[in-house]
Amino acid sequence: MRIPPLTNTSGTQPAASLQKTLLLGHIIVIGLAYIQPMTLFDTFGMVSESSIQHVPTSYLFALLAVLFTALSYGNMIKRYPSSGSAYTYVQRAIHPNAGFMVGWSSLLDYILSPMVNILLAVIYLSDIFPSVNHWVWVIGLAGLTTWVNLRGIKFVANLSGLIVFFQLLVIAIFIILVIKQLAVGDTAMNTLGLAQTHNATLWSSDPFWSEHVKVGALISGATILCFSFTGFDALSSLAEETKDTEKVLPRAIFLTALISGIVFIIATYFMQLYFPGNPSQYFEDVNATQPDILRIVGGEFFKSVVLSFAIVTVMASGISAHAGVSRLMYVMGRDGVFNKKFFGKLDPKTAAPTFNILLVGFIALAAGFTDLDHVVSLISFGALTAFSFVNLCVISQYALREGRTKTPKDIVNYVVIPMLGFIAVGALWLQIDHVALKWGIIWGVAGVLFLGYKTKGFKTHPPQYKQD
Repeated sequence: MRIPPLTNTSGTQPAASLQKTLLLGHIIVIGLAYIQPMTLFDTFGMVSESSIQHVPTSYLFALLAVLFTALSYGNMIKRYPSSGSAYTYVQRAIHPNAGFMVGWSSLLDYILSPMVNILLAVIYLSDIFPSVNHWVWVIGLAGLTTWVNLRGIKFVANLSGLIVFFQLLVIAIFIILVIKQLAVGDTAMNTLGLAQTHNATLWSSDPFWSEHVKVGALISGATILCFSFTGFDALSSLAEETKDTEKVLPRAIFLTALISGIVFIIATYFMQLYFPGNPSQYFEDVNATQPDILRIVGGEFFKSVVLSFAIVTVMASGISAHAGVSRLMYVMGRDGVFNKKFFGKLDPKTAAPTFNILLVGFIALAAGFTDLDHVVSLISFGALTAFSFVNLCVISQYALREGRTKTPKDIVNYVVIPMLGFIAVGALWLQIDHVALKWGIIWGVAGVLFLGYKTKGFKTHPPQYKQD
C-alpha cells in the first residue's frame, strides 16, 4: 500500500512545496559528503585509544549496526515517504508522542552536525594560520554553509559530488603512501625515531583481532564511530525532493552506508598497521589527529595541501548536514509542532526552508564556545535514539499492524533484520559517553516539558500534517 501525498490540515495547498529533483547519484554524493570519508583521519586517535588499537574492527561493528538500521530506514521510507525521517516514522508507526520525542532527539543530532564540521575546519585553519582568532573562521564558515543552502538542494548536490570525488582521491593517495612505507618495513615508530627497528607487514590480522582485544573496548570505539556514519540516516529527510522516492531512496541510504564503511575499514586497516601501539606516542592531541597523521605519512607539504582541501570537505559535510536539519525543522513546522509561519515556510523560488536555514546558521556560531569531543558524543546520543526507534518502527508497522509475518521472507525482513539492528544499536548504547548521556537526558526532559505544553498536559496528541 502506497501512502498518498501529504496535505495540510486545512485542505489548502501551501504556497510552495519541496520539489522532486534528486536522482540516485545525487542522494549518494550528498550522503557521502555528509559522512565525509576523510573524517577517518580525525577520529583515528580517539578510537584507537578506545578500542585498544583495533580501529577497523570498531568500524566493522558500527557498520553492521548501521546496515541493519539502513534496511529499516528503507522499509519505513517505502511506507512513509516523508522528509520527517524518524520523526514521521515513529509518529505514524508507534505513537504521535513517541514520534515527537524521537524528532526532538534527532534535532540534537542534526543541529550539532554542522557545528562539528565548523570545529574541524577551525582545527585545520588554526594549524595553517595560528595567529588568526578562531572567531573569524567560525563566523565565516557558518555564513558560507548558510549561503550555499539558500541556493537550493540541487546546488548542494552538484557541489557535494565534486568534493566527494576529491576526498576519495586523497584517501587513495594516502593509502598508497602508507603501503609503500609498510612494504619496506617502516612504521610511524621508525619515522619518528621511537624505535630503532619495528618490522612492518602489509598483511596481518592484528588490526582486527589480537591477544589484547576486548569486546567492550571495540563497542566503545564503535559508539564513537556512529558519528562517522551520521549522514546516511539524514538522507531520509530528502524524501520529498527525490524522484521515485520509494525505490531510489532506500537503495541510496544502504549504498551510502556500505560505501563509506568499506572505505573506512580499508583505510584504517593500513593506518593501524602503520601506527601500532598507544596513539598518544604519535599524536599531540588524540582527539584531533588529522594534521599529525598527514605530516608523519606524507611530510609537511602533503599535510598543507590536504589540510587545505580538508577545509573544503568538512564544509561540504556541514552543508549537507545543514540541509538535513532545516528540512526536519520544516516538517515539524508544517505539522504545527513548531511555529508553522516560521518553520513551515518555503521560499517560492528555491523551494528551500529559508528561515530554518538561517536559524541553523545562527546556532552553528555556538561552535566558538565548545570543543569537538563533547559535540561528537552528543551527536551519538541523538543518532542512537533515532536508530533504535526506526528499527522498532519496522516491527510495529509491518509485523504488528499489518500482520506481515506469514512467510519466511516477511519474518526476516520485518522481524529478524530490525531486531538485529535494534540489538546492535543497543550494544552501542551500553558504551555511550556518560556526559553525553547526561546532557541527552536533560535535552529529553526539555522535550517532554514542551510536548506537555503542546498537548495541554498530554490530553491530546501533538498536531500532525494530515493525509487526504
